[in-house]
Amino acid sequence: MRKAVAAGATDIHVCVGSCPVMRVNSKLVPVPDTQKITPEMMKDIVGDYIDEKKLALLEEKKAIDFAYSKSSFGRFRSNIYMQRGTYAIAIRTLPLQVPSFKTLGLPDIVREFITRRSGLVLVTGATGSGKSTTLASLIDMINKKYDYHILTIEDPVEYLHKHDKSLVTQREIGEDARCFASALRSALREDPDVIMVGEMRDAETIAIALSAAETGHLVFSTLHTTGAVKTIDRIVDSFPSNQQNQIYNQLATVLEGVISQQLLPRSDKEGTVLASEVLSATAAVRNLIREGKAYQINNIIQTGSSRGMQSMERNLADLCRKGYVDPVDARLRSPNPQLFDQYLTKE
Repeated sequence: MRKAVAAGATDIHVCVGSCPVMRVNSKLVPVPDTQKITPEMMKDIVGDYIDEKKLALLEEKKAIDFAYSKSSFGRFRSNIYMQRGTYAIAIRTLPLQVPSFKTLGLPDIVREFITRRSGLVLVTGATGSGKSTTLASLIDMINKKYDYHILTIEDPVEYLHKHDKSLVTQREIGEDARCFASALRSALREDPDVIMVGEMRDAETIAIALSAAETGHLVFSTLHTTGAVKTIDRIVDSFPSNQQNQIYNQLATVLEGVISQQLLPRSDKEGTVLASEVLSATAAVRNLIREGKAYQINNIIQTGSSRGMQSMERNLADLCRKGYVDPVDARLRSPNPQLFDQYLTKE
């Protein structure tokens, strides 16, 4: 872990039959001066790493998530799971300090989302796309600016927030709450102004989050989707067909914005750079959601730059022109490669 932190790695993988590897600049490389892990070594590592309660949970569920921190060294999000009858470990390195919004590379319109008194803001993207970091940065800005009660529900708690202007309470699934749905339901009785839900994993959690946003809370959450349109479709498709009209109406009322993001390797091989798509819920967007025509929202994003919106294709082309990203990599990551080509050559 010390070697991975020193190398600027984002992730560490420890698996039987291989030496430990780490993800540096989006690529897996061996951790220097390490040896192949045997089943016995792995069992010892896991035994030292977690207590008896977590070990029993691992035996029962075959996978557990938890956070691990060491003073003045670092904080880590850890997952121990079973594979081919042995344990394996995936570890995400987390900064001790919440990154400043200015360092993330998101457009300024995203700052406006924290000024809302109620509604739903979603950060979406694949695993490892920086969703948790974006959420933590937004929560940090609210914490420094407003006299609120901010309640976070996470699995596990990743970034630690100190009380500033706001009171920040952080609940961890497994330790402080049974599941996201039960924690979110009880959150409504805990007088929060802002609720951050680490992930909306099921229809029950989504339904409670929509209700919370509808009843005067500002709710932030994440989904494993790419693009604003797919995010809306995913939320609605989580419900039976006889409930979907109601969900369209609720979503049209409460949605404030969607930030869809991915991390690409920098062209100079020195780390990664964030590419993002941002949808702001204008009256036109709300009408399309209400009418079940989310597929038309892409047109609004493409033409909405004057209102602060940003399409993934346009942002990727901008990053290429600035020399941050290789055009070949950017085109592979673009949802619409032909549109990306137009932006790259036209502007």
